[in-house]
Amino acid sequence: MTENHSKTILITKASGDQEPFSTAKLRNSLERAGADSEVTNQIIDDIVSWIKTGMHTQKIYDRAFQLLRSRKYTTASRYKLKKAIMELGNTGFPFEHLVSRVMETQGYNTQTGVVVQGRCVTHEVDVIATKGNHQILTECKYAQDAGKPVSVKVPLYIRSRVEDIVKKRETLPEYHGFNFTGCIATNTRFTSDAIDYGTCNDMYMLAWDYPRGNGLKDLIDRSKIYPITVLHKLTKEHKQKLMNKGIVICRQITAKPEVLQPLQLTSKRTDEVLNEIHNLTNNES
Repeated sequence: MTENHSKTILITKASGDQEPFSTAKLRNSLERAGADSEVTNQIIDDIVSWIKTGMHTQKIYDRAFQLLRSRKYTTASRYKLKKAIMELGNTGFPFEHLVSRVMETQGYNTQTGVVVQGRCVTHEVDVIATKGNHQILTECKYAQDAGKPVSVKVPLYIRSRVEDIVKKRETLPEYHGFNFTGCIATNTRFTSDAIDYGTCNDMYMLAWDYPRGNGLKDLIDRSKIYPITVLHKLTKEHKQKLMNKGIVICRQITAKPEVLQPLQLTSKRTDEVLNEIHNLTNNES
């Protein structure tokens, strides 16, 4: 099937909208994950011969992932990133931890789940990131449904909270000379109104693929701050037990392999987990 012919096939996105299937988009996602041209071409040929009008993007992703996993285990982990983030659970804490680690790779010192005093009321800030005299006050909007974008109501609300905090901090000597930025971080996307309002008010807007080239997926890939939910060698139960103890990032395991001991893995399985993380974080395919 040629690229032009593939455009006649409409697929259903998470939002319910339809768009033409694009082999170029599929190729780009596979190559971003580290698949070589031979594997990429094989998977595209398979998907093109199998796909039908109306198919959901998730079904197409699942097939591509299984094909990739059968050929390139570690590359499949990187390809799974978006789904893996949605498997972090419904508490929101693991996502806050992930965002804080991503900000640390940008040179910030971070705190999570901090209760701070505003001029009028107290606020719980999901992530506070500080570098020099610049401080980012971040609200994390985590979703397990890719079809639910963050609306303009969120930056409207966050802006008022940040203003209350800033007005208080401007009166405190320890924040003399500081400048503050409000931030919204999400694993899904923003509506166009949310982006317009946020950028108009100098807010830092971070979504799965926004800003273009510096979205959450780009920052995670570049810094290799992968969540443990990408791993194949741990079961869902294993991952949940680790996250319950605050182990969210693969590098936390390699930094302290003893965190795996409560899982009662065999020595062989423990080595497999550590090797999988090593290959993943060293960008090996």
